[in-house]
Amino acid sequence: MSLTDKAIAQIRELIRTGALPPGSKLPPEPELAAQLGLSRNLAREAVKALAVARVLEVRRGDGTYVTSLQPSLLFEGLGGAVELLQGDSAALQDLMEVRRLLEPVATALAAVRIGEEQLAEVKRHLDAMREARDDVELLNAHDAAFHRAVVSATGNDTLLTLLEAISGRTLRARIWRGLVDDQAADRTLAEHEAIFKALAARDASLSQAAALLHVSNTEQSLREHLRSADFLPLGGPAQK
Repeated sequence: MSLTDKAIAQIRELIRTGALPPGSKLPPEPELAAQLGLSRNLAREAVKALAVARVLEVRRGDGTYVTSLQPSLLFEGLGGAVELLQGDSAALQDLMEVRRLLEPVATALAAVRIGEEQLAEVKRHLDAMREARDDVELLNAHDAAFHRAVVSATGNDTLLTLLEAISGRTLRARIWRGLVDDQAADRTLAEHEAIFKALAARDASLSQAAALLHVSNTEQSLREHLRSADFLPLGGPAQK
């Protein structure tokens, strides 16, 4: 470990142990450096790194605070990392595999926890997808909102953040464009319909099966387009 890494680890340990709980203010830089046995420069670099990671928030003129440490905040960078992987076909397939492992189970959990208002939100996005069946941009937006509404119903923010991050907007748009071009959008809409009906029945097993079928078919569509010269990653040649 570099000296900066060690300094970062020391501050993280203070947060982990509760010495610096969420929302608390860090001591002034000289005091923090002395407390950790660091130079002021190392303490400053560690704070900068943790601010980038959204663990700390530097408020100009006020000081440095520990953030809320909510999953949606700490995992914020994961979605950006997924977008950077758009040109790596192997990485994209790995991400879809992770989605296939997580989303069906999340959908089953949603089936036993979803409330009427949440179910109505799922249906609203399903109806919007039907109306926008030939508009890739709208299909993509309501598809993402449909799945967000489903996973939100689990009440598990960490699960929601992870699944949203690995289902990047750019990746969804490419898959939807392929489905529309291949005239497979109706089949995919039917898969969403099956998920909604299973959720409405509060049937966890059926919800899981419907979600697994949907994600597996989506994964297969991605594989087919990765083998096609029509799949052009950002800023690079086609992946085969």
